[in-house]
Amino acid sequence: MIISVPATSANLGPGFDVLGLSLQMRNYVDVTPASIFSVSIKGEGAKNPRLKGNNMFVNIFNEHYKNIAGEMANFRFVFNNSIPLSRGLGSSSAVIVSAITAAYEAAGVAISKRKLLNHALVYEAHPDNITPAVMGGFNAAVVEKGKVYNQKKEMPNFLKAVVVIPNKPISTAQSRTILPKSYSKETAVYNLAHSSLLVASVFGENWEMLRIASRDRFHQKLRMKALPELFSVQKIAIDSGALMSTLSGSGSTFFNMVYEEDAQNLAQKFSTKFKDFKVMILDFDNDGVVVSDK
Repeated sequence: MIISVPATSANLGPGFDVLGLSLQMRNYVDVTPASIFSVSIKGEGAKNPRLKGNNMFVNIFNEHYKNIAGEMANFRFVFNNSIPLSRGLGSSSAVIVSAITAAYEAAGVAISKRKLLNHALVYEAHPDNITPAVMGGFNAAVVEKGKVYNQKKEMPNFLKAVVVIPNKPISTAQSRTILPKSYSKETAVYNLAHSSLLVASVFGENWEMLRIASRDRFHQKLRMKALPELFSVQKIAIDSGALMSTLSGSGSTFFNMVYEEDAQNLAQKFSTKFKDFKVMILDFDNDGVVVSDK
């Protein structure tokens, strides 16, 4: 079987640890029963020997497979990765979701996306990345008593994502250490208001409103200081009429939403200005994790 999971962009400005959406850039893992265990990695992470020796996917897969099947078994895993590592595009969530899915499928036990999402929460404490990775589309998600509750909105194909992927990573764990331990009531209300408006605008399909709704005071500017070029990325996007321009997760990727007819123009501006950065035009994904036969 082949398991595929899309990239995700989380936070989306004011929706800190709450909002996320799914992008059509996928990691694939080919799972085959085998006489001996083996791991092969192609694409992103292929040159990182630590991923083979301490593979998060394999550890999670084995844990769940043993719990379901009651015994261990050998498999051959071939990874074909497109999602960059440590760039704020949900690479860790893709690993978690694919590993749990593969374990259930390999054991011949069906698992609902809701149950899958709650299992994934064990490894990823915040639901903003794992939810769109499982469900696809745009999601607002919260955690109550160890369970994820979400609302999904499918994204139209006339909107595109223009992502700017710098050549430097930003560690999520490290970036959290620079954030304040507390916020003023005014700042909290500002983000609550904008996050609420952002969700209402997406579900109401008022795309122009996103230019206002996607503004943030919680985390973006503090994190962007680690890579000052990101301020220029955001300014170019806003000046070019992007519907929204936000740090993807904790960075370093910057996510920009535009109408389809504006995507090439914005991508060209980015490519001209930031020659060392990777610029991609992506569709939005509405499927989330997908299982297919080989």
